[in-house]
Amino acid sequence: MSYCNKTGLLLPILDESNWNQGFRGFLYLAGLLYSFLGVAIIADIFMCAIEVITSQTRRIKISDKDGNMKEVEVRIWNDTVANLTLMALGSSAPEILLSIIEIVGNSFKAGDLGPGTIVGSAAFNLLVITATCIVAIPNPEGRRIKGIKVFAVTATFSIFAYLWLYIVLVARTKNIVDLTEAIITLCFFFVLVLISYFVDRNFFCPRKARRISDTENGHLAFDDSTGRLVPDSFDKSSANSFLKAVKTRTDITAEEAAKLAAAKLQEQEKKSYIWYRVGAARLVSGSKRVTPLLDARLQKIFDDIEMKNKKFSSTADVRDDPETTTRTTIEFTTAACAVMENEKMVKVGISRTGKLNNTIKVRYETLPGTAEPEKDYIPQNDVLVFEPNEKIKYVTIPIVDDNEWEPDENFFIQIWLEGSYDDAIIGEKNSTEITIINDDEPGEIAFNKASYLFKESCGTAKVEIVRKNGSDGTISVNWKTIDGSAINGKDYRGGTGKIEFQHGEMSKLIEIPLIDDDIFENDETFHIELFDPNGGAKLGSRTRTALTIVNDDVYNSLLDKVVALTRINVHRLKLGSQSWGEQFTNAMTVNGGDVENATGMDYFLHFLTFGWKVIFAIIPPPSMLGGWLTFIASLGMIGFLTAIVGDLAGIFGCIVGLRDAVTAITFVALGTSLPDLFASKTAALNEKYADNSIGNVTGSNSVNVFLGLGLPWLIATIYWNSQNKEFSVPAGNLASSVILFTICAVICIALLMLRRIIPSFGGSELGGPTKSKYISGLLLVTLWIVYVIISSLQVYRIIPPIVKT
Repeated sequence: MSYCNKTGLLLPILDESNWNQGFRGFLYLAGLLYSFLGVAIIADIFMCAIEVITSQTRRIKISDKDGNMKEVEVRIWNDTVANLTLMALGSSAPEILLSIIEIVGNSFKAGDLGPGTIVGSAAFNLLVITATCIVAIPNPEGRRIKGIKVFAVTATFSIFAYLWLYIVLVARTKNIVDLTEAIITLCFFFVLVLISYFVDRNFFCPRKARRISDTENGHLAFDDSTGRLVPDSFDKSSANSFLKAVKTRTDITAEEAAKLAAAKLQEQEKKSYIWYRVGAARLVSGSKRVTPLLDARLQKIFDDIEMKNKKFSSTADVRDDPETTTRTTIEFTTAACAVMENEKMVKVGISRTGKLNNTIKVRYETLPGTAEPEKDYIPQNDVLVFEPNEKIKYVTIPIVDDNEWEPDENFFIQIWLEGSYDDAIIGEKNSTEITIINDDEPGEIAFNKASYLFKESCGTAKVEIVRKNGSDGTISVNWKTIDGSAINGKDYRGGTGKIEFQHGEMSKLIEIPLIDDDIFENDETFHIELFDPNGGAKLGSRTRTALTIVNDDVYNSLLDKVVALTRINVHRLKLGSQSWGEQFTNAMTVNGGDVENATGMDYFLHFLTFGWKVIFAIIPPPSMLGGWLTFIASLGMIGFLTAIVGDLAGIFGCIVGLRDAVTAITFVALGTSLPDLFASKTAALNEKYADNSIGNVTGSNSVNVFLGLGLPWLIATIYWNSQNKEFSVPAGNLASSVILFTICAVICIALLMLRRIIPSFGGSELGGPTKSKYISGLLLVTLWIVYVIISSLQVYRIIPPIVKT
């Protein structure tokens, strides 16, 4: 290490140039790293302000499918415009402000730290973050960019932006930036936003209908506090649907159900890149999490429910397919059957559905009715075994045939599990009635009851049809539903169907799915009617039955409780604070006050960053003035902290013998980009598409150049023009770095496009087959290492620069 007495804009506070240089280097490195934590925390607050600003809505009226007008609220900000303006500014603010502060603090002379950080961050973001996202996807999954047209625009501009730098610094006015070039550079930012917006809205495809897109209006959900549809509000029907999956578990309280519902809602809520960026910043500071942390027990319950309930629907009750459930259900195939006395035996089926890969023992026993054991039938008490993959077994009961006339008589067979099983249950038809008859008539078919009552939340209405006065042969009957106050498709799923009775069967069930919604309704009724019997059977006296759907007050009371608790849990997970008091509470307590779920690492990081969090808590909360007050105040804080980072980096580089251009593309670029790395990786793992993980990289890189260099260049050229002088920008290091980065960027984007169209890469930008994704990731990381090494060697003139000055 060499002696260094360099001074910056704010540092050093006192003269320590005569201290031990090794100790000074350690202090400045520690200060630099600690400042990076501060930048991440203040960027978190800045991002929260941007989230509040871009979430603002306006009211419009739209027509639903029935032609009725409804009032909804849609976002004022288009997602693409928000991503390229405020969101890009949020993720790139340190680099942009560093470039501005360096020029202003350097008497309006060009420096190496700011521009070098912009190009170095661009290289890290495009190459290393993309490589990390490619290899992070689990095998054999893939992630494709959904907004490929906008990505194509931003990718093109990201390459053009750096080519433009070469044109400005070398081709047009070598080593000079004039006012015209500065204005054009800044204006390219607005051109980028405008073209991207046009492409997103399909303005270049006039024949294609344009409508409010899902990305523009967000998730519209009914907010019962306002009576309107609003984006990103809590949807009670979503809690209703998820609660159906957990309400059957006796080990879950309402509070725990609310935690699970909040976790599920947060998982499925549409998230912006800001959400992931804030999450990454809070992860490294022990602050309030943006996702709920479930304990081991609740996490296991959550995972179990996820396996059984892949789709979180809020419109209707979806019944589990018994073939895909995780437990076995054993029951009789029919609840009643009949046998002719002269047939001398009756054969009854016992079925198994659900889990089939286990061995289940079932005990069956005959129970007397009007028929007497030994006199009318031979009693049985035995065990049958379902081997793996067996779906049905039969029980045979001998019937005593005598010469005496007797009226129809009955007895019963009951089943239960032989032993204890965690993965098997006995179904609803746990017994069957056997009727011994003396005639050979096919019988009559009728409903067992004239009316039924069902709770809306029960899921399925099961209506019994009985066969009387004979059971000979196979017969069938058709049925249909008839609307009353309950409407098919709105309150239940009806239609027509056919029920078939096999020889000897005396009872069958019609199952009608009921639609359980979150709207309070009065009791509603519909009917089922039997018609057109076949096989010689006749209709009995009861050919129509009424089904009444009643509102489930008990369940709704539980649901309301869970909804209220879930709202509290969801509110806790909101990005921004509502008051200064809440901000100071979050700043001064580990994990934002959720001490119960705080980990040891949370306590360590909270202690490490406590000072930064308390200082930044004085910034007005995002709830004030629509987030703009927070935006301005936090931007000022970022500027102040960036000035400190610039001083720390410059002095540290001086102490250890690194030039500003090398310090910029290494320490400073990595320090400002690591939160983006964590955010993009998390987005890649959790999102269905790759837009939030790598789609924003090219846009941010373009904005870095157009704003991060265009704005300070404009300030400097105006100043030097007022002095009748030219603004000198030595092209050597920066131009060489730009050319090298442009080559790497072209290779990277070409690789992403090849991965998208070539099946051997999985047909997606991220993930895919193991071999191809690791080769892709290794290639991009290698390009970044080559970029850093060659750029550094050129700075020290070990190899000649690409651009000679």
